[in-house]
Amino acid sequence: MPSLLPDAFHPLRDCLFAPRPLLHRWRLLLLQPIVLISYVLKALPYLFSRPFVLHYIPSRRRGESIRTLVYNHPSKRPSVSNAGQKLPLHIDIHGGGFIGGIPEYDAPFCAQLASTTGAVVVSITYRFAPRHVYPAAHDDVDDAFSWLLKHAEKEFNADPRLLTVSGFSTGGNLALAGSLGAKTPDGKSSVLGAVTFYAPVGLQTGFHNTKAGSRGLTSIKVDLRLPPEEKRKPPNMPGFDAIWFLVPLFDAYAGPKRIQNMDSARMNPTLAPLHKLPQDMLFVIPTVDFLLYEQLEMVERLQREIETTQQKKDRRVEPAVFEGQFHGWLERK
Repeated sequence: MPSLLPDAFHPLRDCLFAPRPLLHRWRLLLLQPIVLISYVLKALPYLFSRPFVLHYIPSRRRGESIRTLVYNHPSKRPSVSNAGQKLPLHIDIHGGGFIGGIPEYDAPFCAQLASTTGAVVVSITYRFAPRHVYPAAHDDVDDAFSWLLKHAEKEFNADPRLLTVSGFSTGGNLALAGSLGAKTPDGKSSVLGAVTFYAPVGLQTGFHNTKAGSRGLTSIKVDLRLPPEEKRKPPNMPGFDAIWFLVPLFDAYAGPKRIQNMDSARMNPTLAPLHKLPQDMLFVIPTVDFLLYEQLEMVERLQREIETTQQKKDRRVEPAVFEGQFHGWLERK
């Protein structure tokens, strides 16, 4: 918990000191209590009993590091278990709209994954907007991927050749983007599988089409070429969003760098060629989400490429569509 305290007040710090427009400052003040309460609620259960070990990964930024939680850490495993056997490696990335979040958000998922598969699960965090804009979060994820590929075997007895990834919301964007940099010698992705949950991944398919004065439930996207308010929304979206005042903040990460990166697959994984993406991919997609269309269209595009390149036996790309569910519903259970 003490290690989280500085991050728990990052909206207030950014409001006071970040060089951002006045448009963001009052929104950051309203965000502050939301962040503080959510951090406390998510981290408090692990104050005295933790299924993970806290570990810091070196960053490219001198003197700074990346906070991670490691499940199935060697110190948590019986010494007689898995002796001499390398375990699979899984990297998970939490969501938070690029403006917040902690790895503890995904702790139930990561703990269950580690328990049922026996994999070493590493849940990582990253820097947030509006103080840190693109590519800060992506750089942090790349640094974590690079370090784990080089050191996970020695540090955690995990085999980087058995690497899978997952991400929730913006974490899905970051997980797929990180996979682009994790390459085999022949240029293919070294990530064997990926699961994204309501991730920002889709193609640029539509424009703002809500009725005047209405707002849809807010979420973030795998395709960052459009700001949130211009995403095409499904017809079942509610007409009012209780956190409408945060919408400009959700674009604070990609917005300042959007024009220069319209063709960047790193910012927009939907643009990535099939061979650079993980071998198998599952997209968990709720229908009450304005990421619905871009995720489905990315799946369709990749499935078409698999068909035309005759890679049916080598690759799988599948959607798991949940009718009536909304963005983030799995994290509210």
